Amino acid sequence: MLPDSHAPTIVQQGLIDYLTCWQAMRTFTAQRQSDTPDQIWLAEHPPVYTLGQAADPTHLLDNQRNIPVIRTDRGGQITYHGPGQLIAYVLLDLKRRHLFVRTLVWRIEQAVLETLTELGIAAERHCGQPGIYLQQNSPIGVKIAALGLKISRGCSYHGLALNVAMDCQPFTWINPCGQQDLTTIDLYSLGVRIDWADIQTRLVTHLLHQLALPTETIKENG
Repeated sequence: MLPDSHAPTIVQQGLIDYLTCWQAMRTFTAQRQSDTPDQIWLAEHPPVYTLGQAADPTHLLDNQRNIPVIRTDRGGQITYHGPGQLIAYVLLDLKRRHLFVRTLVWRIEQAVLETLTELGIAAERHCGQPGIYLQQNSPIGVKIAALGLKISRGCSYHGLALNVAMDCQPFTWINPCGQQDLTTIDLYSLGVRIDWADIQTRLVTHLLHQLALPTETIKENG
């Protein structure tokens, strides 16, 4: 069996159809053994709306461009994926890493917060709403990263979506993550011009750091 500290393999999926990627994640998870190395998949998707397993479809308010709508098996409500959004799917054996789901969510969010801090963006968590928001006084907030996971056989898949340089208009045709009047933003709109390879490297570096930390060192107060 691999040690629980073994670093995940980084897999570049590139621009890939959502359904194709989702099915590949499910197959990987169903077939993995106790010694199967963990992986982090980096991807972009063509335009698509995805609904969580128990999502309310009425949160799709208008679909003017006939963007595909897919009900998937992750947690959470509806979100949008499109080119210019960095996806990091975390395919981890949680039992082997001695991780609870809440701890994994905290670590993924922390990796995003640290990445944004490097880029001069002040961001925060919102209690009860997984993902990352800009720091401000609004009770609803402005969201820049979404998070949804599926746990099967003690292993995770799905993961994180960070808005880098994308068309955010399709978010206005839904209640993002089931939140009415929630604004969604990307790094480009905040004045951050960053190379795709650079943002991937920064995010992966922080993800790997968080996953390498011993469980008892994590203070979950966010």
